[in-house]
Amino acid sequence: MKKAYVFPGQGAQFVGMGKELYETSPLAKELFEKANEILGFRITELMFAGTDEDLRQTKVTQPAIFLHSVILAKTLGEAFKPDMTAGHSLGEFSALVAAEALTFEDGLKLVYARALAMQKACEANPSTMAAILGLTDEKVEEICSAIDDVVVPANFNCPGQIVISGSISGIEKACELMKEAGAKRALPLKVGGAFHSPLMEPARVELKQAIEATEITTPLCPVYQNVSTIGETNPATIKQNLIAQLTSPVKWTQSVQQMIADGATEFVELGPGSVLQGLVSKINREVAVSGKQ
Repeated sequence: MKKAYVFPGQGAQFVGMGKELYETSPLAKELFEKANEILGFRITELMFAGTDEDLRQTKVTQPAIFLHSVILAKTLGEAFKPDMTAGHSLGEFSALVAAEALTFEDGLKLVYARALAMQKACEANPSTMAAILGLTDEKVEEICSAIDDVVVPANFNCPGQIVISGSISGIEKACELMKEAGAKRALPLKVGGAFHSPLMEPARVELKQAIEATEITTPLCPVYQNVSTIGETNPATIKQNLIAQLTSPVKWTQSVQQMIADGATEFVELGPGSVLQGLVSKINREVAVSGKQ
């Protein structure tokens, strides 16, 4: 009977996120104010009362989701006893801070550096992503590899739901081929770029320096990383996986399956939204899922 805490990634944000936490917990208020100071702007104002458009900017979205998730974990105090943690893409940073492998301050600085580096890579090389529903992982991989342009599987979210990433023309071509192959849907996403693809290489290089300069310590519990899908506790391995993450696929299905194989019977999502609860249920209907936001 093991409890896994999971942390969401980009796309889970909503206006008003974290406001109740700020108003009801002195610890949360203190951490949010510390974040405003570190970032050099009042992100709390954008989170609590900004517009959807404000929150959609990568440089706001990523730290906002990270802060909501991590501060929730911190306010649980003694009740937060994870046997394992994991996060979807950006959420991996939240998972590492919650498991005390990274400090709150260092985690926030890395997330902000990641957001800025990704934004820059998106602007330099317009690219996109698409959600593919109703095909096997193998079929999606096969179609991607047959296209001359850059197109790769980016997120293995749950069986039959995969996100692909690549050049604009490559994604258009892939969507046509996926539909021909029997996909229920091949839906271009409203994102700024091709996350988790080779087109993020400039961002990976930039973030690599920041990660290498940051201290990562042994976590309280294994952290299941997107790149390796297994529970990691070695700080050097955690760093390498974190660096590789920007240009590698998010293997969420495989990570959740591995956590269950390692004894997880309950998954708790901490952070905005409930996307991961839905994905975990689709991966395995036997496990208990719940969330706090």
